[in-house]
Amino acid sequence: MEGFSVNVLEATCLGVSIALSGLSFYLYKKGRTTVDKLDVNKSLKAILKHTPGARLEYVVIEGAVEPAGRPLMSQYNRDAVGVLRTFMVKDHRLLWNGISRSWIDDERIVHKNIDAVPFLLVGLDKTEVRVKSPLQASGLNMEITHERFHQASHSLFDIMVQYLSGEKPRGQLEIEKMLRVSIGELTLDTDGILTLQPPSNGSQYFLSTADFKTLRGENEILAFWWKVLGITSALAGAAVLFWVGLRYYRQLKLRWELHTNVTGPDDHQDTANLCVICLNQPRNCVLLDCGHMCCCYTCYQALPQRKCPICRQNIVRVLPLYQV
Repeated sequence: MEGFSVNVLEATCLGVSIALSGLSFYLYKKGRTTVDKLDVNKSLKAILKHTPGARLEYVVIEGAVEPAGRPLMSQYNRDAVGVLRTFMVKDHRLLWNGISRSWIDDERIVHKNIDAVPFLLVGLDKTEVRVKSPLQASGLNMEITHERFHQASHSLFDIMVQYLSGEKPRGQLEIEKMLRVSIGELTLDTDGILTLQPPSNGSQYFLSTADFKTLRGENEILAFWWKVLGITSALAGAAVLFWVGLRYYRQLKLRWELHTNVTGPDDHQDTANLCVICLNQPRNCVLLDCGHMCCCYTCYQALPQRKCPICRQNIVRVLPLYQV
């Protein structure tokens, strides 16, 4: 469209707005996925046997965690056993910020180790559901079984080096966590074993010690903010389109005004005074008795019937007009 142009900044803003709003609404819809909450009991196998493919894509089950074999032992607390164990060492230090002229806290992970053993979710009637790929799950809020901070000691020489290098080691923090309610895909194997695994449709896989109501509330809050971001992005894109359209309208309006100023109002008057038959010569006669002045005298003479082109009344006589 002539005159309708979009600069690079507007095109970039519009593209980012469309991409963000599309991604946000996709994640919002994904976060609002409804799931079925099932009890871990003997009826699970019957439900899966009557389900196509012996598979429920997204369900919620709750049960007591029990190891399928030998459990993991805590390295620091012999009374703590579990099925998942993480050990992490964090290095805490102070870094000199030349802009704010102050020391700021910083931490980094220098060592991390994860151990896992096969485990089950067991219902009240001892029905077992095997949990598959637990490390791919979200919401693993494991219990801290060991936490200890080793304070760093510094000599006078170390302190001088720290001020020169802009880095002050504070110490190392050791943390051990163990998994002492699950959302995923529930399947029934050919050998009759119930298995909870990551969903094959790409949905998020959860293993959490929190109850289902708490977990659902957290995801609804996240989905709400994705919705807000999507609406904000869509409004920003609409604002860019409105601005471009308004600018184009102003350009058209300016062109109309310039065209009117160049041609002048007389051109419109001349057009309105043209003969309705030939649209070329000015109207220079009056048709009586109707009184219409609608054609030139030449076209009047060429009329096959002596009738007014406007009202179709018979023309009694013609009164020529002479414009000075």
